[in-house]
Amino acid sequence: MMSAGRGRGLDFFRADVPIYTLTFAKRVSPQVLLTRMGADPDSVALRDEMSLHDEYGDTLLDDDEPVVTTGVDGAWTWAWKQGGMHGLDERILCAVSMGTEAVVLHCNEKPMHWFTYAADGDILVGFHTLGPLEPTGLSPAQLDEAMRPLGLVPGQPVPLHNVLSLAENAFGLRVTPPGDGEERWSGSLLALIERP
Repeated sequence: MMSAGRGRGLDFFRADVPIYTLTFAKRVSPQVLLTRMGADPDSVALRDEMSLHDEYGDTLLDDDEPVVTTGVDGAWTWAWKQGGMHGLDERILCAVSMGTEAVVLHCNEKPMHWFTYAADGDILVGFHTLGPLEPTGLSPAQLDEAMRPLGLVPGQPVPLHNVLSLAENAFGLRVTPPGDGEERWSGSLLALIERP
């Protein structure tokens, strides 16, 4: 396991990023991840930061149909939503994790972090930081060995940014923001109410 020090894969999100949802899928291409998440097929394209803002403007932060940008770091493909909580929807998480593993991290201004781990269409571990830690899922104790050294102990308050450390330590997750002019696959997610 890695140490809990700085210079880690999710440090960008330890700064002042008040709302985000990150969805990670192991060994899945960005296009497949966007499809599984329910992106409007007509919206999926390679875009740099400027064309993303030109095309979507204020709707980048839309809660109902958020815009998602993807990238690949190591074995994991990530999708970053600045608005909406689509990744936490059980239907989406189960679809994203079919035949692989998936992790979702959500943060909002309460402040609150939400962590969910799924594999092969099943949610194995999930918890949030609004109260004492109460892992749920089919295997709620599966990550205990990685969680305890970070102070993530059932029945205890959750140290907020240690949720990011769990994602880094247990799964090696990281997000590398795009460089100037770098294109990434992105698209607009369909509203959850439209899904079966």
